[in-house]
Amino acid sequence: MTRIDAKFADLKAAGQKAFVAYVMAGDPDFDTSVQIVKGLPAAGVDIIELGLPFTDPMADGTTVQLAGQRALERGMTLDQTLQIVRELRKDDTTTPVVMMGYYNPIYSRGVDRFLQEAKEAGIDGLIIVDLPPEEDDELCIPAQNAGLNFIRLATPTTDDKRLPKVMQNTSGFVYYVSITGITGSAEAQADDVAPDVARIKAVTDLPVIVGFGVKTPASAQSIASVADGVVVGSAIVAQIEAGKPVDEVLQFVKSLADGAHKAGE
Repeated sequence: MTRIDAKFADLKAAGQKAFVAYVMAGDPDFDTSVQIVKGLPAAGVDIIELGLPFTDPMADGTTVQLAGQRALERGMTLDQTLQIVRELRKDDTTTPVVMMGYYNPIYSRGVDRFLQEAKEAGIDGLIIVDLPPEEDDELCIPAQNAGLNFIRLATPTTDDKRLPKVMQNTSGFVYYVSITGITGSAEAQADDVAPDVARIKAVTDLPVIVGFGVKTPASAQSIASVADGVVVGSAIVAQIEAGKPVDEVLQFVKSLADGAHKAGE
């Protein structure tokens, strides 16, 4: 059982919904990024999604793209991204961390070496948006064999024929992309999301977490009410981009987490 599996078991036993927060590793700089990541659990974050900066992030909207650029311009690397997780693990051995990004930096490092280093650093799962199920032998299967969850994205365009294939080797949870398009675009609506969450749950026992287009505590509560939890990324990254102090960023995160957690009350 991974930390992700244990977290969802605990949440289910408590009748709670999950709040997942995404931040870009190294944004706005390494030291500030460490402070933010280390502060997320106390702000109510159940699972941390840590973005791995990449030069060609095709699924990311402008806000997250710019965060990646800022991080790369500050010299952020895969090694430093892993170091942020190591810094977190000095004080926190329970909060799950999912690395989200693209395959190229992992391929360049070498899959076996990357998985060993990720596991040792304290990463629990991977979301690699440009590896479809047809490429499971590349990273998905090796990651699961190494004890990491491989979390798959499902979207509004994932039809009933495609869905079982997408779920085939998924573990940890399913990340449902609530809108068609890139991150940080339109606002997600619970009435639109609920039927697709039910459709996914019909083919998997995994928790379904909804992301993309969730920007406020009210929308976090609304979306979490029709799923097992909610992910917020761009809205948090925008606070960092605006130069808000770490404590203000974490206060904003807490407001979102409180919203999501109200959905389970």
